[in-house]
Amino acid sequence: MASTFHGLETARRSLFTTQSALNTTGHNIANANTLGYSRQVVNMTASRPIEAVGFSKSTAAGQLGTGVEASSITRIREKFLDNQYRNEYKSHGNFTVQLDTLSKLEGIVNEPSDTGLRTVISNFWNSWSDLSKNPENADGRKVVMEQTMALVDSFNYTSKQLADLKTDLTENAQINLNTVNSITTSIAQLNGEIRRVEGLGDNANDLRDQRDLITDQLSGLINIRVEEDANGYRITMGGTELVQGTATAELDMASVTTAVASGDLNSGAIYGTIYSRDHFVDGYINELDKLVQTMASGEFEITLPKGSVLPEGTVLNNVTYTGTNRTLADDTTVTVKGLNGLHQLGYSLAGQDAGLPFFTNKAGGTTGLTAGNITLNPAIVANSNLIASSMRVVTNADGSESVVSGNNSLAVLFSQMRDTRFDFDAGTGENKNTVDAYFRSVVGQLGVQAAEATRLQTNQQIIVDQVESRRQSVSGVSLDEEMSNMIKFQHAYNAAARNMTMIDEILDKVINGMGRVGL
Repeated sequence: MASTFHGLETARRSLFTTQSALNTTGHNIANANTLGYSRQVVNMTASRPIEAVGFSKSTAAGQLGTGVEASSITRIREKFLDNQYRNEYKSHGNFTVQLDTLSKLEGIVNEPSDTGLRTVISNFWNSWSDLSKNPENADGRKVVMEQTMALVDSFNYTSKQLADLKTDLTENAQINLNTVNSITTSIAQLNGEIRRVEGLGDNANDLRDQRDLITDQLSGLINIRVEEDANGYRITMGGTELVQGTATAELDMASVTTAVASGDLNSGAIYGTIYSRDHFVDGYINELDKLVQTMASGEFEITLPKGSVLPEGTVLNNVTYTGTNRTLADDTTVTVKGLNGLHQLGYSLAGQDAGLPFFTNKAGGTTGLTAGNITLNPAIVANSNLIASSMRVVTNADGSESVVSGNNSLAVLFSQMRDTRFDFDAGTGENKNTVDAYFRSVVGQLGVQAAEATRLQTNQQIIVDQVESRRQSVSGVSLDEEMSNMIKFQHAYNAAARNMTMIDEILDKVINGMGRVGL
């Protein structure tokens, strides 16, 4: 027959198991808003029954139940949804960085607006048009000088902003890379701790949640593949192994650059940062430099008016103009190398010498011009009368020449540059456009890229949210469900306690009351 105290042991097991369920429910409620937490459940199993004692088999009922046991506490997690989330989150990180970079580029370019670069370029052309109406006016030359200085300052400032953005992206990539190395180190440490805990027979639920959370964060920085073996998570990036058990491989910027080139790194925030820097920012730096270089020295065709007197030794279309041949007998269409070349075809108020190069770099040279170093010729800044507007000279009685200061031929040609098609592809002739149209195309390209990045990021955000919603429906804590469980386990605990009280009363009767009949 069963032990006298069998019922007491059954009630005790019920109390302890139900208490574990209540404690786990409380743990779930406490972490309902904890990022990365997976709800936990107590797995209950009927404890091993006992067979009634007998020499072979007693006539009493056998296989008497012994109550319930908490076999384990496990977290509810679906690996498929984790992998799906990480695969989508890497693209989200990439597109988010690209959109942020393009938004900053739009702020730098600041077009269309009344204060952007296109307005400054328009004011530059307008100043030449005003000068052509009164070429002898010194104030008109000062206006041209000031508008030109405003133009080069705008180029310089925009170039500096782009350079600063490029530097910021490089620093951000390094910061994210440091985060990657920190996360992989933490994952390796958690691998070791989880293995130690679970080696003792327990489930390291909270440690696994921590590891999954930082693995999710890692997937937003770089594209990773996660596999689990006896040593814990094995994490790779393409063909590069980052974590294996408690061992890690630290990344540096050189290895990241190599990984981008090889295709091992092809998504995530770090890839998006490097791609944005090298594709978007560098691209617009090059576009701005090309605009500056083309304005200063890019080839274009122009018709010089009849009667123009070219400076001695001028070479146009492989023809050298010297002596009496300097005076054009007819309207002549020639190819000129940028505004520098055009300005050198005329004469200033300061004398009969040919005009100076209009633009120089900050060192005073005319080669290697970029948006960052272009400036108005320092000599012109010191003396605005060196701005050339005339293409006519007269010969004096002594054989010397004097500039016809009232001639506006060159100023008119400068004002027409607004509608002149420059060769933006260094002599190939495949990309001829006006300065304004070229700049508008650059701005339009930026707008299209920003719109596409917005679309991609929005779509990816929707996908990530959908996957996370599905994951939360499986692993997330529902307070309604936990409250229901709490009531259920509370009633079970109360019933077990009442059962133990009942058995206690029985035992009290057996121990203290039996054998005392008639006393």
